Amino acid sequence: MGQHHAQLVRLSTYLLIAVSISACNSNSNSSTRFNEKASDTTSTSVHQQITKLGEELFFDESLSRDGTQACATCHNPDHAFIDGRINETSLSQSTPSSVSSGQDFAALGDRNTPTASYAAFIPDFHFDSSDGLFKGGQFLDGREKNLHDQAGQPFLNPVEMQTLKTAVVTKAKEKYGNTLRELYGEAVFETVDRAYNAVTFSIAEFEKTEEFSPFDSKFDRVLKGEDSFTKQEALGLSLFKAENKGNCAACHTVPTLASTKQNSTFTDFSYDNLGVPRNDLVRDLNGKDYEFVDNGLFQNPLVNDTKLKGAFRVSTLRNIAVTAPYMHNGVFKDLKTVVHFYNTRDVDGALNPETWDPWRTAEVDATKNTEELGDLKLSDAEEDALVAFMKTLTDSRYEDLIPD
Repeated sequence: MGQHHAQLVRLSTYLLIAVSISACNSNSNSSTRFNEKASDTTSTSVHQQITKLGEELFFDESLSRDGTQACATCHNPDHAFIDGRINETSLSQSTPSSVSSGQDFAALGDRNTPTASYAAFIPDFHFDSSDGLFKGGQFLDGREKNLHDQAGQPFLNPVEMQTLKTAVVTKAKEKYGNTLRELYGEAVFETVDRAYNAVTFSIAEFEKTEEFSPFDSKFDRVLKGEDSFTKQEALGLSLFKAENKGNCAACHTVPTLASTKQNSTFTDFSYDNLGVPRNDLVRDLNGKDYEFVDNGLFQNPLVNDTKLKGAFRVSTLRNIAVTAPYMHNGVFKDLKTVVHFYNTRDVDGALNPETWDPWRTAEVDATKNTEELGDLKLSDAEEDALVAFMKTLTDSRYEDLIPD
């Protein structure tokens, strides 16, 4: 009994230190959330148990309304943590869906499901006064401050898991009740919010593990002197960094050996309106009003600058070659098309190689970035070189998924 009591004391201490509960407001709804302050005294073994629980929850379809969808359904670890399923919004018979289907197999979202890989390194949503830019935050509009807040939203989303906090807690208590009490204390089920946040905190901690962020691509191996680029890949890197060429590195920061992991994900976490056209196929299928406009960052309740309409967070380029379709709405199926769009969007007579039609007008045209893209004057060979370089950013476990 003494040993068991000591274990409970240690677990309770971890709870108080690492995940103390505090009240806060999110989207004007008062809720109880876990404070992410971690302590150097946090028990490694307890944290490992939390991430193990998070893994089980991540793959548990039963937590959705009808028991048909898990976090892993739309963030498949075998497909670089994207939704690899084909549905009616897919741009080809082999291209994953532009937007995900809900757990009822009928509802459709309006944005492409981003990869969960490397999401742990996205900083909290904030305004960087030194750069004069909003940065970070989860979801493509930063509406959730951090990964812990984000993990609780898909359960409640009416076009995703379509359930309620009370239902999630009831199911979690039945399946994981003893584990949750052991890790978060006997009081974990005192309120729905407390129990719900224990569930979502565990999921977020699992998403912070190395499985999501191994940093073992060919680029990383070259950086360490363990591999070398082909001539085409090396040209692509040069173009990627050149201010008078691709200048991709202006937003997709290229790391060095001295870079932190957060600064090694090929993004500066800022927001930009790239001038992406509507995905008419998705809008025809998901029931959105024809007049609806996705204003991206401007829809974030913390943002009121109209110049930011149509801006979306600059995504990581890690695994970009295996996470089609592309852009915030999944409107392009090939990475080469994306590069050609950046290169020729504003060039008279330029065509979308997937439709052989001229590039369509941006959904939010007035605020699109015309200074850094639209007419880069890259040759076809230079576009190919950029694609070749970006393929080197693929985690080793996904290299067999890279398209020819």
